[in-house]
Amino acid sequence: MDREWNDSQPIYRQIRDRVVAMILDGVLKEGDPLPSVRNVAAEYRVNPLTVLKGYQQLVEEGLVETKRGLGMFINAGARGLLLAGERQKFLGEEWPRIVATIQRLDLKVDELLNANGQCSGDAAKAKLAKSKPTKANPSGEER
Repeated sequence: MDREWNDSQPIYRQIRDRVVAMILDGVLKEGDPLPSVRNVAAEYRVNPLTVLKGYQQLVEEGLVETKRGLGMFINAGARGLLLAGERQKFLGEEWPRIVATIQRLDLKVDELLNANGQCSGDAAKAKLAKSKPTKANPSGEER
């Protein structure tokens, strides 16, 4: 976890968000224990109640469970639940702004896909066509 805190949101919320990022990135997997409240509090020089509040949000969201005397553990299905929520959030909040910027700058598909030198124009089109939803694959995800 990053040792820097920002003033835009409470520290307990930042702790929660960092654990969520660790789950999404695969650093913490289903069944893994969370670092102890005391260790996190000591390492990041925050009040243990602040860490506990961040962890409690994870419990309330069904991502983490408390095992009395053992600690807190990542629930089965936590990553999938988070992915669904984060995808919805991205599509609802961030994607409309991105689309507006793309339209404002009059960017083309080839320019976007080649922005990081990832693929050629033909490869980009093939990749895009491959990811388009079809009746056989309505999500458009590669299998």
